[in-house]
Amino acid sequence: MADQEEDFSSLPLPDRFMHKNWKVRKEGYEAAAKEFDIAQSEADPVVRQFIQDAGIWKGVVADSNVAAQQEGLGALCSFLQIAGTQGCTRTRNITITPIVEKGLSSTRPAAKQKALEALLLYIELDKADPVIEELIPILSHKQPKIIAATLSALASIYHAYGCKTVEPKPVLKALPKVFGHADKNVRAEAQNVTVELYRWLKEAMKPLFWNDLKPVQQQDLDKLFEKVKDEPPPKQERLLRSQQAIEASSVGGGEPEGVPEDEEDVAIDLEPEYMAVDVMQTIPKDFQDRLASSKWKDRKDALDDLHKAINHPKIVEGQFDDIIRGLAKCMKDANIAVVSAAANCVELFAKGLRRSFAKYRPTVMNPMLERLKEKKQSVTDAIGAALDAVFLSTSLGDCLEEILEFLKHKNPQVKLESTRFLIRCLRTTRDVPSPPEVKSITDAATKLLTESQEVQRSAGAEVFGTLWKIMGDRIMAAHLEGLDEIRKAKIKEYHETAEVKAKYKPKPVAPPKAAAPPAQKKALGTKRPPAGAKKPAPAAAAPPPPPPVEEPPAPLAPRASSRPGASKLAAPKSGLAAPSGGLRLQKKGPSPAAASPRRQVVSPPPEEHAPPTPKLGLGGRGLAGRPLGKPAPPAAEPAHMPLHQPTGLSAIERAELDELRAEVERLRRQNEEIRSDRAKLTSQIHELQNQNAQLIEDHTRDVLSIKAKETQLVRARSDFEAAEQTVQNQQREVDRLKRELSRQVRATSPAPLEISDQIFADNNASMGVGTGARFGDSGYGGGGLYARNRSYVTQPQSPVGEGKENVGFDGFGLTRSASTRSAKLSPRRGGNAGSAKSTSVSSSSSTPLGGRMSPADIGVPAGNGLGGGVSLVGSGGGGANGAESWKRAAEVTQNLKARIELMKAKQGLGRSQQ
Repeated sequence: MADQEEDFSSLPLPDRFMHKNWKVRKEGYEAAAKEFDIAQSEADPVVRQFIQDAGIWKGVVADSNVAAQQEGLGALCSFLQIAGTQGCTRTRNITITPIVEKGLSSTRPAAKQKALEALLLYIELDKADPVIEELIPILSHKQPKIIAATLSALASIYHAYGCKTVEPKPVLKALPKVFGHADKNVRAEAQNVTVELYRWLKEAMKPLFWNDLKPVQQQDLDKLFEKVKDEPPPKQERLLRSQQAIEASSVGGGEPEGVPEDEEDVAIDLEPEYMAVDVMQTIPKDFQDRLASSKWKDRKDALDDLHKAINHPKIVEGQFDDIIRGLAKCMKDANIAVVSAAANCVELFAKGLRRSFAKYRPTVMNPMLERLKEKKQSVTDAIGAALDAVFLSTSLGDCLEEILEFLKHKNPQVKLESTRFLIRCLRTTRDVPSPPEVKSITDAATKLLTESQEVQRSAGAEVFGTLWKIMGDRIMAAHLEGLDEIRKAKIKEYHETAEVKAKYKPKPVAPPKAAAPPAQKKALGTKRPPAGAKKPAPAAAAPPPPPPVEEPPAPLAPRASSRPGASKLAAPKSGLAAPSGGLRLQKKGPSPAAASPRRQVVSPPPEEHAPPTPKLGLGGRGLAGRPLGKPAPPAAEPAHMPLHQPTGLSAIERAELDELRAEVERLRRQNEEIRSDRAKLTSQIHELQNQNAQLIEDHTRDVLSIKAKETQLVRARSDFEAAEQTVQNQQREVDRLKRELSRQVRATSPAPLEISDQIFADNNASMGVGTGARFGDSGYGGGGLYARNRSYVTQPQSPVGEGKENVGFDGFGLTRSASTRSAKLSPRRGGNAGSAKSTSVSSSSSTPLGGRMSPADIGVPAGNGLGGGVSLVGSGGGGANGAESWKRAAEVTQNLKARIELMKAKQGLGRSQQ
């Protein structure tokens, strides 16, 4: 321990830095840090020692002991703070890699923090490019934790200094490789770096690396971008030493000469380096012929082939005049697919040719702006992208006149899309508009604020807000003066959220140098009197009047002292106090020396009151030839009274003048307020009128809608009542049919039984004789008699044609009987006298109303040997037409009864004749 303590106290710092004992090294680092902290400048011997022996720092930051390494990183930070640019440039090449490999990957958070601080100091002291060049190769390290630590350090660097100070392109180009790393921590840190770069660059950074990522990675990054998309633009949190010096000088004594632009105005070059491609050889030779085809499909195919041929980031300039004219003509094509394809080709030409495309701008811009009337969004998007590319190849001044012309277009769609194009131009331009251009833009935007459509008014307010962001408050105050508060508030919202790349910076006004010329004039005025010895003498005659007005000269002293050369003017006043001395000087002649100072005393008032100057001068000279007697003072008093009287009256006059000016200013402010209030009220009146018109229109629409609904309701009620009436009628009809059915059932249910009883109750002999005698001749001869329907039964019966066919009543209808019995019955058999002696009656059903009746044959024996039969077939059923069928059955029954009575009557007549 004694040896170690002796070494600690006796060894110099470099020796302790390289000691084999880590405790000695640790104490040496701590001691060095204290020495660096108290050093006054980089010229201090302790600092100079480590600047000259810069290689020692490599072992310090890569110390094998983590505790000693932590203190060594702290000593390096203290050294860089005092060593300045020289210490930075001499040590960074040998320390950055060990700092990353040993410091950033350390297990101690304090060591990591100090290692990151050392990297930030290396950037702060000089510039960021050498540090980034050292860090990029480490992204290919074999250890994933070192790659992840490097990516984390890069994210911190861009967060502190921003992409305007630290070049982002090398890191963006290296991102696809780290995104494909197998370690998840490396991929996570790569996402953090990408999100930090997106905060600064937004969508402009994607062309450099986006297509090299997998779709899944792109989706994950898009989700992360959405979280920071709406954040305000970030600002540089840490300044370089050069930026700190500029800021200090601008705060201390105004802006020094040679100050560069603000960091916000520095453009970030994200344009990839591409090789120009000659596309003239790949464009189809028959392109113009195919483009002139009458079929839209041929024109579309020609444009697609052109798109494939010119789809390169950079194009060699060539003779594209005919092609551009053809594309401009396609903007008037009736087919929207052709228009979209032509717009895509124009966009590729503008991006590929860049500034060389400016000469083609007049050919295509007007047709594209005119075609913005298309309502399909895909077409307007394609034309808008082409217009943006054309604008980037030119400038705002080149395009502004045509854009403002289309802001007056009669088509609202063209006007709106042109306004949006103007807003995009103002956001992307790097050229600050000139005052006439600002006036033209604000006039057009003011007209847009009075449009009837809200989207047009919002677009006009956005134009105002974006232009306000570029030009600043002082320039735009005059253009916003006549607007009402509601519109100003809307414009203010767009002004706060606008993102622009151009900033108006007024040129510093040179300090006025008007103090020197008056001094020269006064000096010249003092030299003029010696040229002539006689001229100064009259000026000496002026002192006699001062005695009566001796008090007023006092106010002259402060006024003269405020001017250059006031000390010279104060000296002659002592000479003015003695009028007698002045007279003696006038007589003796040494007046040139004394006259010149008196002219200086008299000269200041004439400068303030220019008109009296020649009169006073002439009056003094005119009085010089008069005798110096009593008449002289009255003549001299008017000469001196204007000199001192204005000084006394000027205070009163100035007070009155100040009051008048204040009153005028107050009246002017009142006038402005009244004018502003009137404009505000006028605007509110217009707004209320628009709202009233909208409300009236809505009310009219609602009234018409209500009337239509009422009409529909009335019709529906009428239909409902008609339907209800129909239902009631049907219900009554159903009820009536039910009653009729029940009545018929009650009336007709015993009828068949009564008929059978009557038939069986008849006398068989007489029945058979009558029937045989009658029906045998008529063709029934032993056949069956069937019940027929109303139409058949009620027909007049002829003695010959009756009974030609057998008819049965089956299920409420009349059908021909197909029974074998009726088929066997023929006229011949019926005419046989001895064929039958008796008639039989059979029935297969005893329920004529409740069920289906089977045919019944009724046989009547004939007394004279003739045979005849009557067959009655009845049926009953419960179908849908049951009531009607029973009604018919009742009628048939009545007809049968009538015929039976008729038959009985005929039989009785026959017997009487016999």
